[in-house]
Amino acid sequence: MSLKSFAAKIFAENVYRDMQRWVQKPVETQEKVFRKLIAEAADTAFGRDHHFERIKTHEDFVKNVPVRDYEKLRPYVDRVVNGEENVLWKGKPLYFAKTSGTTSGAKYIPLTAASMPHHIKAARNAILCYIHETGNSRFVNGKMIFLQGSPILQEKNGIKLGRLSGIVAHYVPKYLQKNRMPSWETNCIDDWETKVNTIVEETLVENMSVISGIPSWVQMYFEKLQEYSGKKVGEIFKNFELFIYGGVNYEPYRARFEDLIGRKVDSIELFPASEGFFAFQDSQKEKGMLLQLDSGIFYEFIPADEFFTENPPRLTLKDVKLDVNYVMIISTNAGLWAYNLGDTVQFTSVSPYRVVVSGRIKHFTSAFGEHVIAKEVEQAIKEGIEAFGGSINEFTVAPQIDPPEGGLPYHEWLIEFSEEPQDIKGFARCVDQALQKQNTYYYDLISGSVLAPLRITKIKKGGFSEYMKSIGKLGGQNKVQRLSNDRKLAEKLYNYRS
Repeated sequence: MSLKSFAAKIFAENVYRDMQRWVQKPVETQEKVFRKLIAEAADTAFGRDHHFERIKTHEDFVKNVPVRDYEKLRPYVDRVVNGEENVLWKGKPLYFAKTSGTTSGAKYIPLTAASMPHHIKAARNAILCYIHETGNSRFVNGKMIFLQGSPILQEKNGIKLGRLSGIVAHYVPKYLQKNRMPSWETNCIDDWETKVNTIVEETLVENMSVISGIPSWVQMYFEKLQEYSGKKVGEIFKNFELFIYGGVNYEPYRARFEDLIGRKVDSIELFPASEGFFAFQDSQKEKGMLLQLDSGIFYEFIPADEFFTENPPRLTLKDVKLDVNYVMIISTNAGLWAYNLGDTVQFTSVSPYRVVVSGRIKHFTSAFGEHVIAKEVEQAIKEGIEAFGGSINEFTVAPQIDPPEGGLPYHEWLIEFSEEPQDIKGFARCVDQALQKQNTYYYDLISGSVLAPLRITKIKKGGFSEYMKSIGKLGGQNKVQRLSNDRKLAEKLYNYRS
């Protein structure tokens, strides 16, 4: 065992022990975070406007601070972007993480001196928890790669801005600098296809042990590696042991990844966003990701089926239940207050508190009242692949309300297969039945002959990437929308049918 590998084990043990202080006192930890956030922001413009000096309890907070999405918080954010201090949080942010919004145009998410360290710490702790549980620290001796956005930052009124992944690239610890890939120059390439090709050239001869990124874009990297070398990824990188991912569910990609790699590798799921690093997979044995309760983030949870009612309940950690779909609301030390992130989660455990991301509150298919969510379609895809084989590059689901061929409406699944199932009709039936098992509303609509079973439209290989490139969203942190309640995306993807 190398000295570096031995030191990683000691470090992992110490960090794991420190984490247990808040893991074992979750409600008390969240109450402490809440009090600290209110106290430190009391003299900000937002704090004064919302009477933070009077807020002593969560009930006070609910009365004074309504739930907002980015668009509703934007008047405050614009003041920060324009250079004003002490608006949402003390002083000015260190950075703006620039993201693309659908209705808001460019979104500027503040990252402060108080919030930034937690992004780095959580990513580090995810790996250390893996080392602590498995005892495997060999991979620290190899090269590590994160497929990310360019680290070149712009400036707006004295505040640097860029993609979150590009900002984080500036915080790679010194002890990992020699291990990181790709080179800084390659990381700065904007064009995604050029970037991936260059990364392939750089990494082919390296001892890669950890690879990280959004599954769809890592898949592109793996396919180019195989195309270039004629070998499985696991043959090229014999010491590749750990895949770290976030952004989307890995399960629809797992079969394809195992085929590309040629063997199984361990994986760690992360739940990061520009707004905060919320959770990470702390165990290879347990389902879900450990919610980060001591990271300057106070969480509220609104039952998803009540979210659009007039006064939905805002629950704190102590009131949540297992397997209920919740909209996650956050207040943070970056100055986001009762902020609707848009993500929905379900708790898989309350001791400790672990979650899975179940979808987006605005991304669902419910043209007929069925309210099908991402978690359900991803599970259905998994069952279809297990029963009939095949593997999938990408997919999306949309309602077909008025079929041009006549007959009952149905859900249309637009799927890009890397390997088609043995029986495509049997695969479709299996997926449909799996969806009916999970969603009683969908079952009722099918059994009541209101809806016809789903239909599959095959998209050509590379079709989703071509579409993303056509709208300027190829690579980086960009993701395909899994579910739609209209046919805008489906109609555009018709240009890429096989």
